[in-house]
Amino acid sequence: MSIQKKLSNNEKKILDFADLLDSLSNTADKKKLLWKDAYQNALEDRESASILVDDLLLQLKGNLANHQAYGTIMTKYLERMAKSNDQILKLAEIIAKEQEEANKISPDDIFNKIGE
Repeated sequence: MSIQKKLSNNEKKILDFADLLDSLSNTADKKKLLWKDAYQNALEDRESASILVDDLLLQLKGNLANHQAYGTIMTKYLERMAKSNDQILKLAEIIAKEQEEANKISPDDIFNKIGE
């Protein structure tokens, strides 16, 4: 996949994520903005590391000396990608919890509706 296509795909993901955040009506806008920034940063970090991994793979192909020279660098790139994935998963957990809390109906709300 070309770099241009990957970046366009990330932009779509960010817009979709922003739409998801907008659906959380009881969540503060500042919190949504921070979550969106965290998501965008994680995607960008992961994409940057992916580009570097792809480039390094071309250098390593069939060359044992390059494997030895660049192996630790490759490990750092892969760790960066894994950390970005962990950040995205953590955001997903936080947002799922927020959605769960937003969908809870308290007994007071029920009594207030009945009393109206």
